[in-house]
Amino acid sequence: MAGNTEVVVVGGGYAGVMAANRLTRRDDVTVTLINPRPLFVERPRLHQRMVGSHDAVVEYREVLSARVRLVVGSVTRIDTAGRGVALAADGTIDYDYLIYAVGSGSADRRVPGAAEFAYPVATFEEVERLRPVLAATPMTDPVTVVGAGTTGIETAAELAEPGRAVTLVCGGVLGPYLHPRARRSVARRLAGLGVRVLDGPHAKVTAVTPGAVLLGDGRELPSRVTVWTAGFGVPDLAARSGLSTDALGRLLTDETLTCVDDVRTVAAGDAAAPSGLPLRMSAQAAFHTGAHAADTVLSRIAGERPRPISLGFSGQCISLGRRAGIFQFAHEDDTARGFHLGGRAGAKLKEFAGKHGRKLLVDEARKPGSHSWPKDDKRRRRLAHRGDAPATAEPAA
Repeated sequence: MAGNTEVVVVGGGYAGVMAANRLTRRDDVTVTLINPRPLFVERPRLHQRMVGSHDAVVEYREVLSARVRLVVGSVTRIDTAGRGVALAADGTIDYDYLIYAVGSGSADRRVPGAAEFAYPVATFEEVERLRPVLAATPMTDPVTVVGAGTTGIETAAELAEPGRAVTLVCGGVLGPYLHPRARRSVARRLAGLGVRVLDGPHAKVTAVTPGAVLLGDGRELPSRVTVWTAGFGVPDLAARSGLSTDALGRLLTDETLTCVDDVRTVAAGDAAAPSGLPLRMSAQAAFHTGAHAADTVLSRIAGERPRPISLGFSGQCISLGRRAGIFQFAHEDDTARGFHLGGRAGAKLKEFAGKHGRKLLVDEARKPGSHSWPKDDKRRRRLAHRGDAPATAEPAA
């Protein structure tokens, strides 16, 4: 493509920032990053911000290349035919290519009373609404956490460590991603923190009231504060813009992360569904798909054929308070191995992962194109080739 190329990245999380930084490899590419808030949120640390042990935000200038223009605003519609995005505060921004990296948030809380009386914690704004509520709640008052994925486990542990009375309602299996050995380790740590864990088929929430959580077997749990971590959803921007999505609303792409409806739209992160086989929602996938999305755009600008995504996972980190954690090692296809690292060593590895995540963005800003990642998931290549639908993976913060 002759002349300058304008690329717009919608979404300033891990995937969007990684993509924006990597796009600066070419001097003839102008990059604009659009994000609703002026601060970069370290989402895996939001449970720490909830209790005040970490800010979980940094200035964009610390992680974003100086060559990337930051626009603080919300995109209301993508016009793929006209190659422009409409902003909520009026005006449009034109582009030659667009990277769709809007991330994920809380799922719709369809359980009666959940939307009115439970507090989700998937986004910065949701955590900010919860913080003063917790501050005003006596430590001895019961707190219920609903959801047994990574966010639920981390939230329950963080709340219980200083002495709160916490019940974790799983709605099924505790830590469904984990190997049974790691699951037992997590259960022991939560018990040591005083967390009451309710799991199994009868531990499903049927209603939330201002002062209680009702379960499917008829039990009523007193709950001064109910925290909702059950599931994730994605913004409906793609669907509102007339683009093809999966049932959850993730943008459908091919294996190069190119939108199935438009060759100039590429997706990354939690809101992408390559070949209808979405990767686990995680910072780990966001880094790598963000980099790959940028590479796809750069290949098209250069007149080259983009490569298909090749990504092997390494595992999942879960914090269990400030003094313990667990790292579940995984096969490259993101299924759990029988080996995990727990206790204090797990906590140190979790903290390292948090710091390393920010460093990956900083390194890419300083030296675009430097990020590399584990590759060669043979199972994914086989499923994508056959067109098989995958089992639904646990969404993770």
